[in-house]
Amino acid sequence: MKHFLSLLLTAISINLFGQSEELPYREIPDYPEKYTPETVASRMIDGLGFRYYWVSEGLRPEDLTFKPSEDARTTRETLEHIHGLSQFILNCVRGVPHKPVDVTAWTFEELRRGTLENIGESSQKLKSGKITLEELIIQFDDNNYEFPFWNQLNGPIADAIWHCGQVVSFRRSSGNPYNSNASVFTGTVRE
Repeated sequence: MKHFLSLLLTAISINLFGQSEELPYREIPDYPEKYTPETVASRMIDGLGFRYYWVSEGLRPEDLTFKPSEDARTTRETLEHIHGLSQFILNCVRGVPHKPVDVTAWTFEELRRGTLENIGESSQKLKSGKITLEELIIQFDDNNYEFPFWNQLNGPIADAIWHCGQVVSFRRSSGNPYNSNASVFTGTVRE
């Protein structure tokens, strides 16, 4: 049912905004005017969004099925894991318990857009000034464990950045390197 709703929302979005709607994070948005714990966390998430945009840009079918060894994940499976981490971050920022979403039937384009939209919404909510990191609690749908936002930093956010690096390595190994014009330092693309 959740997959159906996600597909329905994607279809509505495409109809409302057209298929040429640009995905977020081709470049990192301007930084906020002031430093707060929330804007710093938001900027970390924006850095993840920029990296994800470029590691997933232009992936071919043979890149998605590539895996460096028999025991490793494929690039597609790694991207699915990053989506799960982006959903984990978003659920925390939304203040709802995390429950994994099955994205295995999604197209690559749906997976990419969904991940980038999760990252973008997380960043926007943190920048909104309507929530504080102190009030954000990581919750799980299937148990009573709760953790502070601190665990997002060393957990899902850092893990997703780590896995973006894996995708860069996988791309090189499958003969389709990352766009070297995308500067993670400036968050821009050299033309």
